[in-house]
Amino acid sequence: MSAIVLILLALAIFVVAYLTYGKYLAKTWGVDPANTTPAHELEDGVDYCPAKTPVLMGHHFSSIAGAGPINGPIQAAFFGWIPVFLWIVIGGIFFGAVQDFGSVFVSIRHKGKSLGEVIEENIGHKCKVLFTVFAWLVLILVVAAFADIVANSFTGNAANGSVATASLLFIPLAIAFGFFVYRKNAPMTVASVIGVIMLAACVAIGLNFPIILPKGFWIGFVFVYVMIASVTPVWILLQPRDYLSSFLLYFMMIAAVVGIVGSNPTIQTPAFAGFTVNGNYLFPTLFITVACGAVSGFHSLIGSGTTSKQLDNEKDALMIGYGSMLIECVLAVISLIAVGALSADGSQKAVQEMLGLEAISPTIIFGTAISGFFAKMGLGESAVSATYTIICLAVSCFCLTSLDTATRLGRFMFQELFAGKGEKKNILSNMYVATVITALCGFVLCLAGYSKVWPLFGACNQLVSVPAFLALAVYLARKGKNNKMLYFPMIFMLCATLSSLVLSFKNNIMKLVAGEGKVFVEGLQCVIIVPIVVLAVILVIEGGKVLIQVEKERKAKA
Repeated sequence: MSAIVLILLALAIFVVAYLTYGKYLAKTWGVDPANTTPAHELEDGVDYCPAKTPVLMGHHFSSIAGAGPINGPIQAAFFGWIPVFLWIVIGGIFFGAVQDFGSVFVSIRHKGKSLGEVIEENIGHKCKVLFTVFAWLVLILVVAAFADIVANSFTGNAANGSVATASLLFIPLAIAFGFFVYRKNAPMTVASVIGVIMLAACVAIGLNFPIILPKGFWIGFVFVYVMIASVTPVWILLQPRDYLSSFLLYFMMIAAVVGIVGSNPTIQTPAFAGFTVNGNYLFPTLFITVACGAVSGFHSLIGSGTTSKQLDNEKDALMIGYGSMLIECVLAVISLIAVGALSADGSQKAVQEMLGLEAISPTIIFGTAISGFFAKMGLGESAVSATYTIICLAVSCFCLTSLDTATRLGRFMFQELFAGKGEKKNILSNMYVATVITALCGFVLCLAGYSKVWPLFGACNQLVSVPAFLALAVYLARKGKNNKMLYFPMIFMLCATLSSLVLSFKNNIMKLVAGEGKVFVEGLQCVIIVPIVVLAVILVIEGGKVLIQVEKERKAKA
């Protein structure tokens, strides 16, 4: 299969989807540019702060991307490129982009409140508490994992040291950019050009002056950084940093497309390897493994947590919510092409053996493939090496962005969970207390070994999408709007996540019985799976009752 055909087909499909289905959703839901957004109505200079459209686009895109759209397709490619490609396209257009757009939309219609607060207003307090606790625990796992990933990306060799140097220089650059744009009213175009030039300078300095420090130092540094960043006014660091970092992602994607077109690689991975491969079932494994790039529950937390509080105009929700997800889908297709060009069977092990490496990761596969495309085009070794380093820097930067955003979201949810009614105050709802507790829990889990429960993250992450769809469906029903486009994605993701959790429980029990598992790994996962499944069932039953009742009332009025 020609990679050129696949990438051009994907680009055409996503453009058409945005112009047709995306705009259909905006019209059906009643997006109105005349409405005042929460960013203006509740502006506080810290969390609620209107952002220029391209800046917010950069924040949202960088936050939802992370390493997800690279990891998922590469890890699932052993099923064959056709099922992965179809899930990226269908899932992205009708699942992921709908959820992302919907979470931003429903949040701005509830004064920028998070998904938990939206659930409380539309479904009930009990469901809000259950969802918020569950989502907060998922975010703690994200914080622990991404902190470890970022620390690893800074440690080990000169290339990683270059990433560390560039990342450190990037922080004061972002602060300076935010100051001149939001306090000195510098023209956005001029500031962007200068910012990108300075970003390139950061990368160049990093390549020549790597910082080599132990992983323990970087883990400590990362947690101190996110605690400060998550309480800092968004215009100082979050908005400008994410906006500038998005240029790294744009560069990475454009470079990848140029490399694909210029070298025209052939996808070696089989089109379809079967419904069961090496003991893994296509359903639900594919739909849990490929999350970012198709649908990811984490995105709904970002859309309703930070993005909605910065939206300048309601009309921008389509571009930022629906559009960003489709761009991420393009990155997922590029990742599929990357592993397909290197692996004959779609497995990471095959790539590892081919490259002669002791260990390999999706990021290494992605960077090796894209830089390899440029090598085939006849570019020099220095250009190929620089491309590889920039790709690693981009992935590290997005992980740091997602880490910062996850910590801020965790802070929001913790505050909301313990917020008193009316004038009643609770110290646990204090911004700084909530931040320290959230970050400290992530820090402890990071040191204790988040990998023990990380295999459950995929299903838990995807499970978040179910109440996101449900809350939007109930809200639209209450407003007399069409919500039928949400039913199938909601039911499908519920079936996929519960099936995955049940299969994990079964496999872990079998390992423990056979003496192959460990109590503090498989046993711990089993203990966690049970309440998660119970929680999901309660949420769906309670929310389903409300949805059915609202639909009946709507029909009676009609």
